[in-house]
Amino acid sequence: MSIKITEECINCGACESECPNQAIYEGGKMWSMSDGTSLKKRKEELKIDPTIPKDPRKQEIYFVVSEKCTECVGFYEEPQCAMICPVNCCILDKNHLESKEDLFKKKNFLHGE
Repeated sequence: MSIKITEECINCGACESECPNQAIYEGGKMWSMSDGTSLKKRKEELKIDPTIPKDPRKQEIYFVVSEKCTECVGFYEEPQCAMICPVNCCILDKNHLESKEDLFKKKNFLHGE
């Protein structure tokens, strides 16, 4: 599963710096798959350009890019964003179900391991 940020977000930004995949962005900010990952170095082997900026997923509050979220698998025992959030608005996203094995594979893909 990926994490999502609910509308209760107070835009404190505590979660953003805790994400080892740089999967959390401030509302209204462009993002790319290569941000905070090793995908930029592997650009030639990928079928898409991971450096292409993409439109924000939310405008008013922080958002999680599910394609980059690994629930901190391979880094920490629990999602750091959920642990640090003062209003508990970082929750599991039931629309993006993934096994622990799949999350670990995603982590390895993002970081070239």
